[in-house]
Amino acid sequence: MARRRSLLAPQWWDYTTLDEAILKEAAALSPEDMLALSREGFTVKFYDTLEDFYLAEALEYITAWRQATADNPVGICGPIGPTEQLPLVARLVNELDLNLRHAHFWGMDEWCLDGRAVDTSHPLSFERADRELCFNRIEPRRRMPEENLHFPKADARAYVESWRHVRCAVMQGGQGDIKHWAFNDPVRREGPYRDEPPSPEEYRGLSTRVVDLHPVTIMQNARTSGGGVVTGVPTQAITVGPVQTWQAEKVSIWQAGTHDNPFGMRLTTLMIGKRIADSAVPMSLLSDHPNVQFNFYRPGLGACRVEMH
Repeated sequence: MARRRSLLAPQWWDYTTLDEAILKEAAALSPEDMLALSREGFTVKFYDTLEDFYLAEALEYITAWRQATADNPVGICGPIGPTEQLPLVARLVNELDLNLRHAHFWGMDEWCLDGRAVDTSHPLSFERADRELCFNRIEPRRRMPEENLHFPKADARAYVESWRHVRCAVMQGGQGDIKHWAFNDPVRREGPYRDEPPSPEEYRGLSTRVVDLHPVTIMQNARTSGGGVVTGVPTQAITVGPVQTWQAEKVSIWQAGTHDNPFGMRLTTLMIGKRIADSAVPMSLLSDHPNVQFNFYRPGLGACRVEMH
């Protein structure tokens, strides 16, 4: 039976093309049901306060960087969204008297304009946000060398190569409305993917690359970062790929309830917990990663019920 067309963007794949039974099961999940979806290789964790939530996220940086030595360089791959943890990371490095000379950091993604990554003068630049919110706040004598900071470019060869020489202890991320990590969005419904999205195996074979962004992703970034000015948001980005994601020892997704909604957070938890992999919901492909943790701000989970305002 042919899959239905998207209710959001008919020329694209997304979660609205899934079987209705999966969507209804996800919407019915209680927070306790979500916790119960933990299994070997997939952990669901709740935090009761935002202070605890963002401190725990910041501490993943510290735990990873503390492992780094000259013979064993270690890094973390981090997102822009959420960003609240970044100033905490800098404060912890300074207060704990850490030296990051053998530590590494990979930016997850960057906007792409005219075939090139935007530079740090662009107001939406992710590299700029990382530097201003975190790395420029670390005392100069504690900072990692500039060559240990890896930001993706349209020519991704140097970025991809860096993953082969440094151990990534953890890749952090958030979850967008389209159920992506980084900018691993669903693909257009065209060509070989007119009737079916890419198989999970095919999608997992993608490396760092320039991607066309799903219309929902463009709308979301306009809302969260651009005051709603959709025309100010690039329609392409460079994103870390599943290939690099599977090189990370752990994938840690942080959801405070501000970047995706109660239904979306439940849907990907259900799909990963029950190993339902479908590239129309890219986050669900993490069901095959050996160590995934979903971190939720408990009051941000909300509920899937009708509330008229």
